[in-house]
Amino acid sequence: METVTIPLVSKFEEFFTSHYKNAIEKLAEQYPKNKALIVDYKLLEAYDIELADELIDKPYAIIQAARDAVSTLGVLTSGEKEFNPYIRFENLPTDSNVFIRDVTSDFLGKLVALDGVITRAVDTKPKLTVGVFECNHCGKIYQMKQDDQTGGLSEPGICACERRTYTLLTGQSTFIDSQKIEIQEPLELLRGGEQSKKISIWLEEDLTNRVVPGDRIQIIGILRLHPPKFKRSVYDIYIDANNLIRLEKEFEEIDLDSKDLQDIKELSNDPKLFDKIIGSIAPSIYGHQEIKEAIALQLFGGTPGKVKADGMKIRPDTHILLIGDPGTGKSQILMYVKNLAPKGLYVSGKSTSAAGLTATAEKDDFGEGGWTLKAGALVLAAGGMAMIDEFDKMDEEDRSAMHEAMEAQEIHVAKAGIIATFKANAAILAGANPKYGRFDITEENLADQFNIPPTIMSRFDLIFPVRDVIDQKKDMEMADHILLSHFTAGVRAAKQNRDISELEMRIRPPIDPNLLRKYIAYARKTVKPVLSEEASNKVKEFYLELRHIGEKQGTVPITPRYLEGLVRLSEASAKARLSNTVELVDADRSVRLMKYCLKEVGIDPETGRFDIDRVMTGQSKSRTDKIRAVLRIVKKLTSQFEEARHEAILEEASGQGIKPDELDDLLTQLKRNGDIYSPKYGIFKPAEER
Repeated sequence: METVTIPLVSKFEEFFTSHYKNAIEKLAEQYPKNKALIVDYKLLEAYDIELADELIDKPYAIIQAARDAVSTLGVLTSGEKEFNPYIRFENLPTDSNVFIRDVTSDFLGKLVALDGVITRAVDTKPKLTVGVFECNHCGKIYQMKQDDQTGGLSEPGICACERRTYTLLTGQSTFIDSQKIEIQEPLELLRGGEQSKKISIWLEEDLTNRVVPGDRIQIIGILRLHPPKFKRSVYDIYIDANNLIRLEKEFEEIDLDSKDLQDIKELSNDPKLFDKIIGSIAPSIYGHQEIKEAIALQLFGGTPGKVKADGMKIRPDTHILLIGDPGTGKSQILMYVKNLAPKGLYVSGKSTSAAGLTATAEKDDFGEGGWTLKAGALVLAAGGMAMIDEFDKMDEEDRSAMHEAMEAQEIHVAKAGIIATFKANAAILAGANPKYGRFDITEENLADQFNIPPTIMSRFDLIFPVRDVIDQKKDMEMADHILLSHFTAGVRAAKQNRDISELEMRIRPPIDPNLLRKYIAYARKTVKPVLSEEASNKVKEFYLELRHIGEKQGTVPITPRYLEGLVRLSEASAKARLSNTVELVDADRSVRLMKYCLKEVGIDPETGRFDIDRVMTGQSKSRTDKIRAVLRIVKKLTSQFEEARHEAILEEASGQGIKPDELDDLLTQLKRNGDIYSPKYGIFKPAEER
């Protein structure tokens, strides 16, 4: 460790007297409740550039000199009270801000700044700094300062009695709080199939217990080597934290130069803006215009940070579910959006557990056998988008763990004595297959072919069935589109000297993906649209009209949850135009998309009426009415004849329009629900009669 010299201390005394005199006096009054002085590197650099450079290259000596200087100045204020605060730096120069993947041995022993997302954190534990040891034979007392460089326990050598067995007197020794965390690169920095890099961080004293997995932070600290457990030449690295800064921003600050801003402004004024955005989403997948339009709105999201008068937060993110036949391009759409979103994460449902999606506490060797909080995919994707493929293949228990994350956008963990709350404000785009792998075109009711519980279905704002329908014209256009994509890709792969620019124009995205990514990030950061009176009236009119129709028909065509979804979609449409006002055109777009989805999944084929209960509860109101009617018949016959025979039930049910084959299905469901039982074949009784 570097030696502290008197001239360094004197320099810092002059610097602190000039710039931090009031802050040191205030800190001395609050010490030890407040243990740290935050110093701006830029101020130090302006005062003495050589001293600032030495801080980067020889941080331990410089930081110790700064602590000695502050202690001297603080004692003058605090009097006899002990005063030895930590010095924590911020605003390091650009060349000291490095990506985790770029941390190499060149930075060993230097002060660096890293941005990352916390993936794991262990419990805070006491760390020995000054050990008081007693000889087990003669009782002589030794005081040993522990060497931070090794991380091992430093004991006295041979005692005066020529023995070397000691007992650590914990009551007289000095301990400080310490905590180990792990951070990984932000998802928005990864492209393609890159693997995110991770690094361990050691926190001490006032830096401990300030963050949880999923938090976005900047760490300023010193890169150090961790001694290997066994003798070998390869060492692990970690950061000895000097400062921890929580970053509230959800997206990485994308570098936008004047040309980028000009391109963004020009694109926002394009009269065909939405057509171009829709055409730039998975352009290699033919058709699905409504789905691509909905995903475009999902990428921009609603107005963030809205809080109701009672303190309840309003979710700004839209959730979309694609349920469709195999080979219709669902997975390719999800993968494309993952790479297009400024912050996107892709997982496959079959290989994903509840812990992998949300968060958990588990025991492993990260904290030397302690309990570790681990962030899941939805926590890591906070502020961005999570693509979940094969959604129907997930175990029901794993899927149910998403309920809280999708609505409240928080995840609460209470395991192993650890109670924590994680942010999970991610928009979810999920893909799934029908119950039997493919939609049955002879079955009018698509909702009955969904293999997803209604409790999770109801949390999606938009649900799109994706059917593979045989249509000669559409099939020809799709074949031409796919073959053209393969032809142009093949020419490029073979490096043939052929002009295919005109052909590629037909399948190339109208907006360059890099520009669109910047456009989305810029809109999400800078635009916060508010509903206009015209847009509000349009959404209100659509909602009340459907509710009124439902009242006449005896159904529930739409619920307040979908009203909030309409507002989110309208706000997203305004953000896509870089407008701070939600106008009528935005409300029209959201209403049109909602109508499209309701017609696909919310119409009862028996009655032809809008009935959102098909999604919310898993069965239509007409079927619910028939179930109740059959239950009433069973109860009525049992009260008259002590039992209800199948023939008698059928006779009564036929008078109410229930068909024989339908009756058997209704009786089976009543038995499964525990409302009735069958003591013997053909005989039924209400469950309360048992």
